Amino acid sequence: MARKHILHMLTPLKQMSPFDVNMALDAGFDAVVPYVGVDLREVTGLVQDAIFSRPPDAGVDTGIFIAGKDALLALDMFDAAKKAMVPPFKISVFADPAGSFTTAAAMVAKIEKALESKFQRGLKGTRISVFGATGVVGFCTAVIASREGANVTLAGYDGAERVKRIAAGMKDRFKVDVGAVDGSTDAAKKSLVDDSEVVLACARAGIQVISKQQLKGSGLLIAADVNAVPPAGIEGLDVHANGDPLEATKAVGIGPLAIGNVKYKVESGLFRRMIDSEKAVTLDFQDAFSLAREIAK
Repeated sequence: MARKHILHMLTPLKQMSPFDVNMALDAGFDAVVPYVGVDLREVTGLVQDAIFSRPPDAGVDTGIFIAGKDALLALDMFDAAKKAMVPPFKISVFADPAGSFTTAAAMVAKIEKALESKFQRGLKGTRISVFGATGVVGFCTAVIASREGANVTLAGYDGAERVKRIAAGMKDRFKVDVGAVDGSTDAAKKSLVDDSEVVLACARAGIQVISKQQLKGSGLLIAADVNAVPPAGIEGLDVHANGDPLEATKAVGIGPLAIGNVKYKVESGLFRRMIDSEKAVTLDFQDAFSLAREIAK
C-alpha cells in the first residue's frame, strides 16, 4: 500500500489560512492537518512526533508548513523545525507566513524581469522604495531585493522610528543595509517617489498609498502593487497591469494579479517539490525567489 503524503501545518494564530490549506491539497497532499496557537517552544515536540511516527524512509512523504503573520517568528519556527530532526529521521519543512515569502518573491522577480526587458538592467544598484514596509510582505520584499543588490528604502506610514527599528533588525539578521525614512505625509511620499527608480506598494488591502499627483513628474521606471482590493495601492495602476504604461508617468506598472499569478505558481510549485522530492527539503523565501525567477515573464 502506497504511503500517504501528509502535511502538518503550524501557525501561532488562532486559525490556519484557508488559502494555504486549499493550495496544499490542490498541490497533491493526501492529508493536511492544521495546528493552531502553536508556540515556538512547541515546534520541536510536534516535529519529532511527526518524524518518529513513520520509518526514516517515509520522511520524504511527511512535511511541516510554517504559517502565521510574522516573518521573523516564522523563520524562528523554521529553524526550530530543522534543528528538531534526528538523522536518519528527517522531514520536509516549508515556511510561508501569510503567503509573504511567495508573494514577495513573485513581486521582486516581476520587477527584475521588467527591469531587464524594458530597461536592460537588473536589480543591482536600483533605487527601490517600499511602502507598507511594516507589513510581512513589505518586510520580505525589502530583504530579497536588498540581498540582490538593490538600494532599498523603507517608507514609514507612521513616521521613521518604526521602520528604522525594522531596518536595524534586517541588518542584524540578514546582513543587509536598508534605508528607512518618514513616509507619513504627502510631501514625504512625493520626495521619496521622486528619488526612486522603483516603488513598491505592499500596504494592506484597500489602502491607497501613492496618488497620481505624487507620481507625476517623477523619474520612476516601475511601480508595482500587491493590493487587489479597491482602491488600488497606487492610483491609476490597473490590477492586470503587466509592464504596461502607467498613467501620468513614464514608468510601467505591475499590478497585483500579475504578481499573484506568479505567487500562486510558486507556492504550488514548492508544495509539489515537497511531494515529489526523493529526499527531505527545507524551503524558505530564498527558495521561493529562485522559483519565482524561473516562472516570472
